Amino acid sequence: MNRILNKKAVAITMAAAVTFSLGSVGYNSITEAKSKKNEPTNVIMMVMDGTSAGATSLARWYKGENLAMDEIVIGGVRTHSAESAITDSAPAATALATGHKSNDKIIGLLPKIVNTPGVDPVNPEDAYKPVANVLEGAKLLGKSTGIISTSEIQHATPAGFSSHAAHRSNYQDIAEQQVYQEIDVVLGGGKESLLPGTTKNSRVDGEDLTKVLDSKGYEFVETRDELLKTKSNKIWGSFAPSALAYDFDRKVTNNNEPSLAEMTKKAIDTLSKNEKGFFLFVEGSKVDWAAHANDTIGIISDVLAFDDAVNEALEFAKKDGNTMVIAVSDHGNSGITMGNVNTNSKYPETPVSAYVDPLKKASMTIEGALKQLKADRSNMKEVAELYGLDNLTATEIEALRASKSLQADMTKMLANRANIGFTTGGHTGEDVFLYAYGPSRPYGLVENTDIAKSMAEFLGFDLNKTTDKLFVNARESYEKKGYETRIDVTDEKNPIFIAEKQNIKIELPVNKNVAYVTQNKKTYTKTLEGITVYNTKDFYVSEAALNLSK
Repeated sequence: MNRILNKKAVAITMAAAVTFSLGSVGYNSITEAKSKKNEPTNVIMMVMDGTSAGATSLARWYKGENLAMDEIVIGGVRTHSAESAITDSAPAATALATGHKSNDKIIGLLPKIVNTPGVDPVNPEDAYKPVANVLEGAKLLGKSTGIISTSEIQHATPAGFSSHAAHRSNYQDIAEQQVYQEIDVVLGGGKESLLPGTTKNSRVDGEDLTKVLDSKGYEFVETRDELLKTKSNKIWGSFAPSALAYDFDRKVTNNNEPSLAEMTKKAIDTLSKNEKGFFLFVEGSKVDWAAHANDTIGIISDVLAFDDAVNEALEFAKKDGNTMVIAVSDHGNSGITMGNVNTNSKYPETPVSAYVDPLKKASMTIEGALKQLKADRSNMKEVAELYGLDNLTATEIEALRASKSLQADMTKMLANRANIGFTTGGHTGEDVFLYAYGPSRPYGLVENTDIAKSMAEFLGFDLNKTTDKLFVNARESYEKKGYETRIDVTDEKNPIFIAEKQNIKIELPVNKNVAYVTQNKKTYTKTLEGITVYNTKDFYVSEAALNLSK
């Protein structure tokens, strides 16, 4: 197979370049972690969704000092999917979590379409086969696990580290799989996907997953205070029906929600009690959403909130000595730049203040500000000021009151005042920075799939062998053992794989880690090592499920 880049050579060159640049601009030198042999290994994997280099640069200038991430920048990541130079979050998360490129909207499954140069083809028979993620491998080793997100916990990126689905919007399956994965700490939004109801992502299968969590011994918390007070080793935090607030807005109107840094610290404190170590995934989700909206304030808000969480991870890792911390974006978004058409001819003499000062006037993101707008827009002037748009003329205020695209008009107005440019409202295909710390950390210019492999190797397992253990084709495997098989769709929202032979009946419900075995007219329940996955064509079950009748 021809590769576009000689990655080993590039890695060495990139690492040297990064080391030189850090020293030359006066950033802190990278602190080396001392590997402690015979102690448990931990990984804290952190993703700032949809964050381009322009976003982190602007956030640094806005903060007025170095970011925590600056200390550990060590390379770059190529983000393309199996079918495109510009990836969606679902295949990006799949690559980072499983070590496999995939297709648009796919979560934790192999791709069907492979047309990107340099990506290995997939056997057509394996299209949409589930592949194990790093969290699942860590669980098999007896390590504690956790996932954190400022979006719905069922959103594409946390889903990629905890589930397997044919489409990222299938919150029904994703939520159920996350519950039955028995992850030790889950913190974020998305409560509506745990409960039956009539809202967009409420459960349609009639199951109340909060009752399942209660039966599994979780403490279910819904506020910042409840999270900080709990001493439980199993915590499920749902702090909003859907996504959490942007961090700037949280401080003003939603301070009952925990910050990303607080969630990260709580998770580390809880998971690190396990003498076998832990794996923790953390996502700062809404930088991506702000970038889609070209909301400069939203981008800065949640880059800085993410950086505070990175600082918490680094503080633990430096004390522990055997923890790998990785922070990366899954892809770029918006093409944000410091400099636009305003600065075409005067950028050499444009001071930093010309970019930052207009942004400092905002106290809320566009989402937060517009939530304060009255239906008749009578408080348009005050809402505009929340977003940093002060000194508006009467004509400008009236134009905003009459606007049919108010959010876009306000974000454009502030970006123009601050000389900020945007090329798109969608994702972009450039390489992103790789931030990493600790023993065996990856470095240089790497594929996003290499990060999953580095984490798995450091934790002590092989991703491909884990896939073989957790996901075998149920029909093929049971029929080889003499069973007759079928998929029961009597309840179309809860399909069940059934295998029968003589006096034995094995029932494997979708998305769960349980099997119901009936033998000699007696039925009992078995807990499996992993979850049962249905990719709309085939059921996949753990290898151990094949031996349930013994």
